[in-house]
Amino acid sequence: MPALLTDTSKPPVNPLDLMEQVICGHGWNFERCNATEMAVEAPGKWCDYGLFFSWSAELGAVHFTCAFDLKAPQPQQRMLYELIGMANERMWIGHFSLDQEDGVLLFRHALLLRGASMSVEIFEDMIDIALTECERFYPAFQFFLWGGQSPADALAAAMLDCQGEA
Repeated sequence: MPALLTDTSKPPVNPLDLMEQVICGHGWNFERCNATEMAVEAPGKWCDYGLFFSWSAELGAVHFTCAFDLKAPQPQQRMLYELIGMANERMWIGHFSLDQEDGVLLFRHALLLRGASMSVEIFEDMIDIALTECERFYPAFQFFLWGGQSPADALAAAMLDCQGEA
């Protein structure tokens, strides 16, 4: 449905400029590949993550991926999709996928910004959610890929909530 009023007098703001502020605030290494792409290294509890941001002014969207430092061997990739599906059912925002070329697990999310007021907090939340979900599900992927557990058993083992102290 076309917009009733279109203001073309000012160019869209590049949200990666705000994203730089967030990344600098964390002290993480990053590289602006060009005006519309940025790569970032983010440390995690289980591994280091490769964050990649891509801005499309035409869509008014930021596409975001968070790559695990974890590759799925070809023989396990088919069964891994079952675990990815079960993990995705437990998330509200974003989803996991498997890069077909190199077998790397990814968290993916797109943020539509057309007409939205951009703030640093939006990008802080996007990164926080991605890293939280990656950290939460990393053990399940590890149990499946290297522990020999079934997708259901790997997810169940990773989602155990320990209570008390040892």
